[in-house]
Amino acid sequence: MADFTVADVKTLREKTGAGMMDAKKALVEAGGDIEAAVDALRAKGLATAQKKSSRTAAEGLVGVAVEGTKGVAVEVNSETDFVAKNDQFQDFVRKTTAVALKQDGDDVEALKASAYPDGGTVADKLTENVATIGENQQVRRMKTISVSQGAVVSYIHNSAADGLGKIGVLVALEGDASADALSALGKDIAQHAAAMFPQALDAEGLDPAVIERERAIAQEKASESGKPENVQEKMVEGAIKKYAKENALLSQIFVKDGKATVEEHVASAAKDAGASIKLVDYVRFQLGEGIEKEEEDFAAEVAATLKG
Repeated sequence: MADFTVADVKTLREKTGAGMMDAKKALVEAGGDIEAAVDALRAKGLATAQKKSSRTAAEGLVGVAVEGTKGVAVEVNSETDFVAKNDQFQDFVRKTTAVALKQDGDDVEALKASAYPDGGTVADKLTENVATIGENQQVRRMKTISVSQGAVVSYIHNSAADGLGKIGVLVALEGDASADALSALGKDIAQHAAAMFPQALDAEGLDPAVIERERAIAQEKASESGKPENVQEKMVEGAIKKYAKENALLSQIFVKDGKATVEEHVASAAKDAGASIKLVDYVRFQLGEGIEKEEEDFAAEVAATLKG
């Protein structure tokens, strides 16, 4: 009996772009483990270079807020997009983001225990919303960034309302350039981050576990090349450097330029402004990234209901 379902094959094809038979074979060899099958297909060159974590897997909203040289991003999840369009839900996300802006650190539990503007705590209001709206909701995560001098610039992609949307980005620019120069540069970089999905500010910030996974895939590809061992080692190191360059914000090619890296673009902007500017931090929250969303089988649900 197969260790996977038709839905698993569909999921694997969506994540990799592989053909039906290749996806089935990969799942058989991986014993039904989708992530292992993704790696196998990538190693064989049968998967397209998609970032699976950029796929939205839950509903709700991301809120961003900035005050002075500090900014915060907060993600609040709901079960359906219908609720995300609800005025009550949007008001909750907006006010909770404002509360988060006053916090120190990124502790969601501390945020939920904080006073809510309308009375009680954020957690109390969340419970009330669940009861009145009739759908589960969760404050999932928050991230704060700041600079001592300069600006934190926010950007919302797929905006649902002011400061609310599907992707929220914050960019922290340290420096003594004018507010206008920092704002324009910050917006450009934030839009770049929204589009290009960097995983860290620089190569050193990339998740070691992710790097090791990429290394394993590169090693398998190299071993299948049949080339000498010393050449294979260079192939692997080259692949890792390429991955780091493409996934670290500072080394990505700036989308509006197509030639210079983001770091070089910042340096050019600083030169034009005749001031110091340094990109020191960023936040990019995409709604539902990393959450596996269950696919409902309506027919099975009806059948189960009829059986009582």
